[in-house]
Amino acid sequence: MVPSLCPSGMALAMTGPPRSALALADALCHGRCMQPADALQKPRNQKPGMQYRRFGRTNLPLSVITLGGMRYHDGWSAPPHELSGKMIEQCSEMVRRALALGINHIETAKGYGKSEHCYGRVLNQELNVPRDSYYFMTKGAPETADDMHREVEAQLAALRMDHIDLYAWHGINTPRRYDVAVAKGGPVEVLKRYQEQGVIGSIGFSTHGSIRTITDAIATGLFDFVNLHYYYFWQRNWGAVLQAAARDMGVFIISPNDKGGQLFNAPARLRALTQPLTPIQFNARFCLKTPLVHTLSFGMTEPAHVEEAQGVLPVSVPLSEQDLGIERLLDAQVDALSSYDGYDLEGDPSGINIPEVLRFRRLLKCYDMREFGRYRYNMFSPGSEWFWGEFASEENLEKVARSRFPGNIPVIEMLRETHRELFVPKAK
Repeated sequence: MVPSLCPSGMALAMTGPPRSALALADALCHGRCMQPADALQKPRNQKPGMQYRRFGRTNLPLSVITLGGMRYHDGWSAPPHELSGKMIEQCSEMVRRALALGINHIETAKGYGKSEHCYGRVLNQELNVPRDSYYFMTKGAPETADDMHREVEAQLAALRMDHIDLYAWHGINTPRRYDVAVAKGGPVEVLKRYQEQGVIGSIGFSTHGSIRTITDAIATGLFDFVNLHYYYFWQRNWGAVLQAAARDMGVFIISPNDKGGQLFNAPARLRALTQPLTPIQFNARFCLKTPLVHTLSFGMTEPAHVEEAQGVLPVSVPLSEQDLGIERLLDAQVDALSSYDGYDLEGDPSGINIPEVLRFRRLLKCYDMREFGRYRYNMFSPGSEWFWGEFASEENLEKVARSRFPGNIPVIEMLRETHRELFVPKAK
């Protein structure tokens, strides 16, 4: 099979999302996304069978699957520069297999424990991978210019690199973090200076925030790419994908296999619904059915993970008849009550993240995704800047603004049911 190049705006009217929305993105792009394949750079590490897409205005032709760096063995213990033999061996094996598959993009972050130090050693000492055979992304979130400068220098040393192709300010999740990141004389301005010097290629941001926060950051025009959440089981950020496309930004999907539903631990019902694909493979094809999405992060730690990733390929735009049939079957599992998403109840005075709680209920009732629901529901923390919200306890349910409810939706009962099914009290 000949490797395929899929520019970010190719065949906009043929993708899965609504044609009207795609036409809007096309109109806003003013042709910037429509560069022909032969106008693109030759992909690094190009291999038969892998597919590559232009990462927006960065012009880098990235593999549609990225090797993530968050989940290696013993990756979170201190100090970060002390690497276990098992971590080095595991990372080396995954890098070797990923490159053999044709993956040409590796990503990590300062906040991923030992990961930067591990990649620095594996790429430059264990495997001696030529620097011009892959693209590298890392992230950081210092809140002052001085701290940003110190962090980038430390990251370059840890990675044993003299330049970073893609650098994202990590976690524009809230209005406060947005203000800090883009402040005059702040951390993003430091990244811009590194870009002018050729030390950083392109600058983006990652986000776990609301769609309003994401679109505000996109609208600044400061960023070349965005790392965000968008999956079959959470499509809220489709509007942000469109806005990114309008600015010809790269779109990188965060954690499709974990935050996308812990699909590596999918219940039997979900596995049956996505046959002959695995849930991971279907979700990846769903995300990539639009050429406005460019690459997905796969945190692979075992050879079987690489084999499963290979089963994602080839990606079809639009979805093949088989994959479209799977999507329709999944859609058909959702009853009328469970289809209510609750986004009109955002910002409730109770502090309950009502849309997210209702989503966990939908996944439980319609797909038996209990373990994923427990995993995420019990992460709610009212003061968190990464996953905020109160539990739907009886005390908090008393504070809910009932006047905002749609007349025919038993919202309180749905929230109460979700809390009863998913809440796990912390051991004292």
